[in-house]
Amino acid sequence: MSVEVQAIGVLVVDDHAVVRRGVTAYLEALENVEVAGEAANGREALDCLESLRTRGLPLPRVALMDLVMPKMDGVEATAEIARRFPSVRVVILTSFGEVERIHAALEHGAAGYLLKDAGPSEVAAAIRAAANDDVFLGAAVARRLVQKMRAPHTGVAGLTNRERDVLVLIAEGHSNREIAARLVISERTARTHVSNLLGKLGLRSRTQAVLVAMREGLVPPPS
Repeated sequence: MSVEVQAIGVLVVDDHAVVRRGVTAYLEALENVEVAGEAANGREALDCLESLRTRGLPLPRVALMDLVMPKMDGVEATAEIARRFPSVRVVILTSFGEVERIHAALEHGAAGYLLKDAGPSEVAAAIRAAANDDVFLGAAVARRLVQKMRAPHTGVAGLTNRERDVLVLIAEGHSNREIAARLVISERTARTHVSNLLGKLGLRSRTQAVLVAMREGLVPPPS
C-alpha cells in the first residue's frame, strides 16, 4: 500500500515577471512540489498569505523570496512572515551575495539563502530543507561566509586588548606619558601601541583616533 506524500507548496516572490515565470516552470517540474502563488514584492506576498488564511485555504510551506524589491524588500518581508505566518519558511533566492545581506536575512528568520546562479538541485534541496525546518545555504553562499570568518579582523575589532585600552586613553585626551603611567608601561611602549593602532585603523592622527573611538562607542561624545 503506497502512502501519498503531500506536496510542498511554494510561493514565488520576485519583482521580475520573467524570473517568476522561469522559477515557476522549474518548480512545477519537481516531484512533490507545487506552486501556491506568485507575488511581485514583499507586500504582495504578505497580502497573498493573508488572503489564503482568511479564506481558510492551506498556506504554502515555503516562500522563495527575492531580496531587493520595491515596496517591501525580502528581509523585511521575511521578518513579517516569521512573525505573522510562522508555519511558512522563507528561502532567499537573490543576485546579492554580500555577507552583510546574508546575515541580515538569516537573523530575520530566513531558512535558506541561494544566489540566482545556483543549480536546480540546490534550489530543490533548499526548498525541501526548509519544509523540514532545516536551514540550507547554497555552496557559493557558504563559501563567502567561510571566507569572511577566515579573513583577518579589520577596524577596531582587529586591535589587541591593550591597543583598545590605549585608544580609549587617547580619546580621553591623555598624552603618551600619561598613557604609560596609567598602564604601567614605558613611554616608548606607549608610543609603539599608538603607532600600531593608528596603522591598523588606517588613521593619520590622534584626532582621527578620537573620532573613531566615539563612533565605536568606546567613549561618549563631548557634551
